[in-house]
Formats: sequence, structure tokens, C-alpha cells
Amino acid sequence: MGTWRSASEPSSNTAILSLSGLGHPNLLLLPPSFWENNCKFLYVARNAKDCMVSYYHFQRMNHMLPDPGTWEEYFETFINGKVVWGSWFDHVKGWWEMKDRHQILFLFYEDIKRDPKHEIRKVMQFMGKKVDETVLDKIVQETSFEKMKENPMTNRSTVSKSILDQSISSFMRKGVWGLFIIHSDCLVTSCLPLSRQY
Repeated sequence: MGTWRSASEPSSNTAILSLSGLGHPNLLLLPPSFWENNCKFLYVARNAKDCMVSYYHFQRMNHMLPDPGTWEEYFETFINGKVVWGSWFDHVKGWWEMKDRHQILFLFYEDIKRDPKHEIRKVMQFMGKKVDETVLDKIVQETSFEKMKENPMTNRSTVSKSILDQSISSFMRKGVWGLFIIHSDCLVTSCLPLSRQY
């Protein structure tokens, strides 16, 4: 999912100046101590087309966000980066450009779906952790989309319908990639390439 924008401004110009090389504004919303203390970040990028579909349905069911309009209207809104959380393209590009300068493990949602155990091993190595195979298998099982979709701690089923109306759309819908094909025509397919060229 996208990063939520903070309503507050950074507390000092010093923070803005010292972080001016970070690029995308969303990176500036992180406290300077995150960078100063060499924190580790896990960043998961998802195909822009599938994000657009997911965000569209999320915005339809989330009463805290503006109505997304029709699919065609939302397509234009998303492409132009006018969604509440900003441009998907700028966000992903900003983190992609940072990945070699800071401790950022850049993962892809599609890779996690394809081979979750392999991607979880990457996270463990990045975090300097070791677990036995039984624990790893349990992590794979408990973090599967299907398992999380059943879990009230992750599926948001306890959130009031006045905030998240899951009769419109589930908070956790499908968890697969390629659903943009259902929503798209040749315009969408030609405008948003599938490549990972950020």
C-alpha cells in the first residue's frame, strides 16, 4: 500500500536542509533520526497497474477518503499523482534511488507471491536473523494473503462500517497480480509498462 502523508510539517528547516538530497517529499516526512541512526527499511513495491486497481477499490470503501469517481476518472487521477498519498511513480522511484545509499531492502510484491519463502529469507538475512525451517514455514503460512484475509488483526473487519465499508469492497480483496486486465482497455495497458525500470 501507499504511504500516508502527515498533516504536520517537518519541525525545522535544518531537517529539510539535511535531508534535501533524499528526493521525493514522502522521504522527508520520516524523522531525521531514521537516517542519522542508519535504520533499516523494508520497501515493497507492487506493479503500478495492480496498485491502481487496489487503491481504486480501497478508496471506494474508505469513507475517510474522497470518492474516486468512475474507473476512467480514477485512472487519470492516479496517472497524474493526484491521489491522497501522492504519485506512485515518484514514491517508488524515490525509494529505488535511495536503496543503494541506505539500508533499504527493496522487494517486489510479485516476487513475494511467487516465492514467499525465498523473499522471507532475504528479509531475515537483511535483519541479521536466523530461524529454523519449522519457524520459517510457520511464517510463510501465517503471512500468506489467504491467512491474513481471515485474520481480524489484518483484515480490518473490526473497523466501523462508517469508516471502512466492506460491503462495497473487502479491505483485503484478491492479493494477486494482473487484475488490471479486468479494469483496463488498451489505453491502460499501453500507458503503464510492466517493467521494473524505476
